Parts: sequence; C-alpha cells; structure tokens
Amino acid sequence: MPRRRLTILLLWVLSVTMTAQIRLYPEASGGRRRVEVYPYMPQGKPQALVIVCPGGSYSWLGMEDEGHAVGRWLSRNGIAALVLRYRVANVSAYVLGYRVLGVGNRYPDMLEDVEAALRYAYIHADSMGVDTARIGVMGFSAGGHLAMLSAIYNDTPFRPKFLVPVYPVVTMADKAAHRRSRRGALGVWGQFDITMRDSLSVERHLDASCPPVLLIHCADDKVVHPRNAFLLDSALTAGQIPHRTITYRTGNHGFGAAQDKGTEESQQWKQAFIQWISNLNL
Repeated sequence: MPRRRLTILLLWVLSVTMTAQIRLYPEASGGRRRVEVYPYMPQGKPQALVIVCPGGSYSWLGMEDEGHAVGRWLSRNGIAALVLRYRVANVSAYVLGYRVLGVGNRYPDMLEDVEAALRYAYIHADSMGVDTARIGVMGFSAGGHLAMLSAIYNDTPFRPKFLVPVYPVVTMADKAAHRRSRRGALGVWGQFDITMRDSLSVERHLDASCPPVLLIHCADDKVVHPRNAFLLDSALTAGQIPHRTITYRTGNHGFGAAQDKGTEESQQWKQAFIQWISNLNL
C-alpha cells in the first residue's frame, strides 16, 4: 500500500477510535482529577444514552474491550455512550498491598464517580439530544456491580432508568464472592468487614425503586462464578423487578465488545441488548 494511502488510513482509524475526554471534577486534584467520561455520539438523535463502566476487579480498568469498543459499537447503533474512567485501587495497590498503610481509592469513590457521570448526562441531555427518561448504566464484571450500585445507593435526582450488568460481580458475602473485586472495593483490611460485605452484596438490597435490568452472563465463566448472576436473577424475581436474564453456555469472561474474544454464542449479547432497549417502554 502506498505510504500516502497508509497515512490517510491510519488517520481515519484514529479519528473513529479516539474521542475527547471530559473531566467530571474539573477543579479537583489527586485521584478525582483523573475521573473522566469519553463521549461517543451517534449520527442523528440518540435512541438512548448509556454510561459504560468497564471492569477490572476495582483494581484496574479494561478501558478498551469493555470501554471504548463498547462506546464505538453503541454509537454505530444509534445510542449515545459515556465511557467512564472511575476511581479504582490501581494494580500496584492490589499487587503490593500498600493500602495496608494508606487508604487509597476504595468504596464509595467509584459510586460517587458513576453518580457524577449520571449528573453530567442529565445536565447535558438537551445539548446531546438525549431523552432523560432513557439514560442508563451498563457495566462489565466489577463494572456490572457498580452499575447495580448506581441504582441501589443513589440518593440523587440523577438516577439510571435501566441497568445492563454483563457477567457481573454481584455478591460480597456469599461463598461465590469474587474476592479480588471485594479487596479492590473495600481495601486490604476493609475486605474483612462483615457489615460492608453485606452492604455491597447487591442481591440483598434491591427494592421496588430498581429500574428494568438486562442481565447477561455465561455458564462457563471461570473468573466470576455464575452463581453471582443466579443470585441477582433470584433477587430481581423475588422483588418483582422487570428484568430479562440471558445465560450463554459459552463465552467465559471479559469479552466486552471485542471482536476476537468470547465465542460466537456470547457475541450475540450485543444484538440482544439492541432489541431489548428498542422495546423497552420507559
């Protein structure tokens, strides 16, 4: 391929994959300074707006497969997205355990960040052409746990109208708890706090205020035990909360919107979401 054509191609790829970030705490310092959303806007009026929370055990963030790739896919399908970079413990905090001596980022930091993203979405809805009745949160793995928390413990006027947890962490107390996420969220010593384990066990704190939920997971998930999704589905059913649960036999974990991860079966989740949101009466 001639050099000039290659250069044009590379510039085009950058133009469709990069987006300007927006700081949610523009005057802040420290960890709050890096909390950002990356907007992905469709052509024409958005059908809905989704705040996307990547996973990463509350210790890092899978910003590409579970963040930017998701934003690009949503925008191609007429849905606006704000990909959220929220506060986490960071890899060094998890590997080295330095939070034995310091607090660092931990709950409720990430909850404050998703609430800030919802606030931004509501305040700027008119300029983005978004109906505030169709603003929701989608999250992957630990981000799926955060998506559920954004409804359960959100005391602000800026609440999600739908939730999409994908292969989510759910419980912090049951034997199926994902210990790495629990440690990332609660800290080295906080992970042993029985009260906090209960408080952050999503399945124990759902009520009638919870919006409709689309729950997606895989039966062969080797990272977050499928019992997490079972506990959430059971709690949603018991609470008579509108929801749909999709269980794929294969796909494992962490595929997000990547084209080369998961299985042909699990990749169907994207079309399932498009159909679900299109038919959702909000």
